Amino acid sequence: MRKIYIFDTTLRDGEQSPGVNLNMKEKVEIALQLEKLGVDRIEAGFPAASPGDLAGVSAVARAVKNATVIGLSRSRTQDIDAVREALKDAQDPCIHLFLATSPIHRKHKLRMEKEQVLEAAEAAIRYAKQYFSKIEFSPEDAGRTELDFLCQVTEMAIRAGATVVNIPDTVGYMTPSEFGNIFKTLKQNVTGIENIQLSAHCHDDLGMATANALAAIENGAEQVEGTINGIGERAGNTALEEVALALATRAGFYGAHTTLNLKEIAKTSRLVSKLTGMVVPGNKAIVGANAFAHESGIHQDGMLKEKTTYEIISPETIGLVESKLVLGKHSGRHAFREKLIDLGYDLGEDAVNAAFGKFKDLADRKKNVSDEDIRAMLEEKLIDTPEVYTLEKLQVSYGNQSVPHATVSIRVAGKGVSEQNAEGNGSVDAIYNAIDGLTSEAVELEDYSIKSVTQGKDALGEVHVVLKQGEVSAQGRGVSTDILEASARAYIDALNRLIDKRQSPGRRDKMSLI
Repeated sequence: MRKIYIFDTTLRDGEQSPGVNLNMKEKVEIALQLEKLGVDRIEAGFPAASPGDLAGVSAVARAVKNATVIGLSRSRTQDIDAVREALKDAQDPCIHLFLATSPIHRKHKLRMEKEQVLEAAEAAIRYAKQYFSKIEFSPEDAGRTELDFLCQVTEMAIRAGATVVNIPDTVGYMTPSEFGNIFKTLKQNVTGIENIQLSAHCHDDLGMATANALAAIENGAEQVEGTINGIGERAGNTALEEVALALATRAGFYGAHTTLNLKEIAKTSRLVSKLTGMVVPGNKAIVGANAFAHESGIHQDGMLKEKTTYEIISPETIGLVESKLVLGKHSGRHAFREKLIDLGYDLGEDAVNAAFGKFKDLADRKKNVSDEDIRAMLEEKLIDTPEVYTLEKLQVSYGNQSVPHATVSIRVAGKGVSEQNAEGNGSVDAIYNAIDGLTSEAVELEDYSIKSVTQGKDALGEVHVVLKQGEVSAQGRGVSTDILEASARAYIDALNRLIDKRQSPGRRDKMSLI
């Protein structure tokens, strides 16, 4: 079977999701997990967007050893130079150039004729060829570009030195038959097409991103671009886990495969969800909480007799192995360490000791600690942001006929513990007013969300907040069996990240790209 290369753009297109803004450490954390997953190519960001994004791409380039690291660039020499700088330490660098080609983009965005588009794109590719052996070129909005002109653009890109030509359905407009036909036409009519790889980059505005990507594979595409959990601009991108499992499950139909380590899919999905703050819907294919859940009596009966009656994929395939090791407050360090290994966490001695302390605290609150409890506990602080503020104590009083009141104690780095009382429209508002009074940080709460990590009355709750200060925003997470405590922890986490970001050398300005 022919191999389909996986181009992951979670760190670039995925980060363009509204409300998502990854810092440098978070980008590296995700990149290293993508490397474990076995993706072939990682698009780390858009270096010309800001000094902060250039630094983030550079950090990923230094960290990743077993995948091609890619930087996005407009067809401009200054952008190409920014990618050169960002990828100078990459073991296997690649530049991804793009320029819009559709009539609507040529007329309203570029204000260029076809000939001008061809000249600008060719000049950019030839300039980049001086510094990069691997060049991907994308005719932005290729799905709405005239087929004959798209053939011209592809031939030009091949002559100029591109090694991959990517066909983006930038606005998610295409149907599978239409999108597949583009690849079929290019394969049949473009001179030199056998010398490059064709790639498919689809958006999900009409819910057809995965179907379109698979149609491209059926018609000759050698690479698929997408994101973990399908996150991305507007309605998102092709979900790479869906493509990988479709090819693996229907191998006889597609006759193609990826070289992904499928057992890392669940862990990768959780990490991306945690760090972006984007909750995976329960009914999401492959990685949703209900993907392997069966409630119907008829389905349950079938599952008990033969799992394949209602499951075409086993949970073990994506790394959801059920463990028989039950942990509680009487469990020891050794059992806890074995559980961490079983769940796929490779922690050093100090990290294990710190995690064990948090586990014992949680076990005192819960009768049984589930795998998801442990994951949530560990992943609450995957990134070591300097803690300017630390929650020490929280006291809340509330009645349906009285004004909510909160007393919060916070430890300030190098200054000791301070306490503040405040009232609010609700308990969370009172807590946040008290924290604001202690920190004197003028911030705006842009987003606040709660989700249950586990089941039962003593379930862990996770709170995600986004705070904004001027043009700088940061997200924070907090996990606790008490949702008010989780709310306070999330707010303080976001404040610490906001301060860290404010002190960083540059901020990333998002741009709407392919």
